[in-house]
Amino acid sequence: MLTRLKVSGFKNLVDVDVRFGPFTCIAGANGVGKSNLFDAIRFLSALADSTLMDAALSVRSEGERTGDVRSLFHCVGDQYDNEMSFEVEMIVPHNSVDDLGQEATAAITFLHYSLTLAYREGSFGNGFTDGFQTARLEIIKEELVHITQGESRKTLAFAHSPNWRKSVIQGQRRVPFFISTDFENGKRIIRQHQDGGSSGRPLPRLAENLPRTILSAASAAETPTALSAKREMQSWKLLQLEPSALRRPDVFNTPAVLGANGSHLPATLYRLATNAKDKQHIYGQVANRLYELIEDVREVWVDRDDKRELLTLYVTDHRNTPYAARSLSDGTLRFLALSVLEQDPDENGLLCLEEPENGIHPKRIPAMLRLLQDIATDVNEPVGADNPLRQVILSTHSPAVVQQTPDNSLLVAELKNSIRSGQRFKRVAFSYLSDTWRQHAQENPDDESNLTARGTLIAYLSQSKPESQNDRVIDRPDMQPLLFDGNLK
Repeated sequence: MLTRLKVSGFKNLVDVDVRFGPFTCIAGANGVGKSNLFDAIRFLSALADSTLMDAALSVRSEGERTGDVRSLFHCVGDQYDNEMSFEVEMIVPHNSVDDLGQEATAAITFLHYSLTLAYREGSFGNGFTDGFQTARLEIIKEELVHITQGESRKTLAFAHSPNWRKSVIQGQRRVPFFISTDFENGKRIIRQHQDGGSSGRPLPRLAENLPRTILSAASAAETPTALSAKREMQSWKLLQLEPSALRRPDVFNTPAVLGANGSHLPATLYRLATNAKDKQHIYGQVANRLYELIEDVREVWVDRDDKRELLTLYVTDHRNTPYAARSLSDGTLRFLALSVLEQDPDENGLLCLEEPENGIHPKRIPAMLRLLQDIATDVNEPVGADNPLRQVILSTHSPAVVQQTPDNSLLVAELKNSIRSGQRFKRVAFSYLSDTWRQHAQENPDDESNLTARGTLIAYLSQSKPESQNDRVIDRPDMQPLLFDGNLK
């Protein structure tokens, strides 16, 4: 679970500091940088799995791959930053398995990870062609340290129960570092510390020669805590549910895990139903969810065709008419995929979604938001098979979504003017509402520089009022006068 992210020097993210709860909605106009925040999360996830260059090449607009890694760095005019930095606070799984199938137990499950990367040009053996230059990324700093259980109460500023916190933050550690960076004979050295602390000798690596992060190479044998951090970051993904993928039936031997594009939906639901004590219970749970979106739903099920070795998802209406997935609407298919994901206890980690309201009638948006909030972990109950450690971050520019979002869950992305070296530029800032947990988590709660201006929200809230519900942005007492007298002062 990603609880805090600091980014600077990546695209238009400069001095960004964002705290996350189990469910977060980021609202903002197109082009302000909401997607860049998701790109930063995806980049960190890729760095935990791939080489520096492969991770950089995977972060492309419109899905393109190019050698222009320079475009990932913040730019003012024609001057690019030479470094980008990331800081992450995260809750990691207590138990994990490495690439060789070896089981590992983390020494402590609340961690702080720091990474700074620099752009380098010249003749490098592990670089790639960038125009007429050879370029690469170099690790300037990589550190992994623990956050103590005592610190966790203050660090986890969103409301949660002690039982939930105890279920996710486990273990202890006296020596702070799992990965550290220092200098030796004028060379930058990154050290990998064993979980045994002082009993294990740190393994030094020359930073300028590293093709990938130390974290990405973690294994169960000597660094189980770093392995858990690696597995956590690998679980961060952007769901881009594509109707063409959702409509396809699955062959018998297909992976029974929902893909980031929605592929393998029939196989995933069939696996959940087959593994359950009561197959009809799983089908019934998914059908009940879909009923919140479409009232004419009686049953959701997967047909097994042994002759063609195909699994096909069907929805049956109250007239007992079956409809295959290929005939369902785009919005229905996306909602159905999320309903299946909610039932999967093995689906953990961070899920990012862009504009999940697409294809959903405005009157049904509350149902979509309830589903997304229910997918996220319930911080009032201990984590377990019935309450996986899942997190949801969505981005939107829809007034209907903002109106229905709990005020503690809302962030507003805005472009703000900054000056550096005499040059003016715009950067994205993520603001929040007053008297919410993010304001209380500030070092100076009286600082209003990160608060969302009331006038900014009026465009989202001035439309017709939705049905009554507690704790939504539109119900805040400080917003109500704006909706009726037009006073924006």
